[in-house]
Amino acid sequence: MADRMQYAESDARHRSIKVRQMLGDVIQHVREDVAKVDDPNAQAPFETTAEVLGGLARAYEHAEQKAEPAWR
Repeated sequence: MADRMQYAESDARHRSIKVRQMLGDVIQHVREDVAKVDDPNAQAPFETTAEVLGGLARAYEHAEQKAEPAWR
């Protein structure tokens, strides 16, 4: 992961990297919670949260890298 400090605070990449780091923290937390809960019906929303946030983190990463035609 790129270091957000290499970009000025006014640079969108600085903000994007910070958001991705926060999303990563939440993803890790909810995945740990899956292991702490015995009920599969309760585990499902935690795993779904991790998957959805992972997709969102990838979207930020693609925007930073201008990897998709929409961001070029």
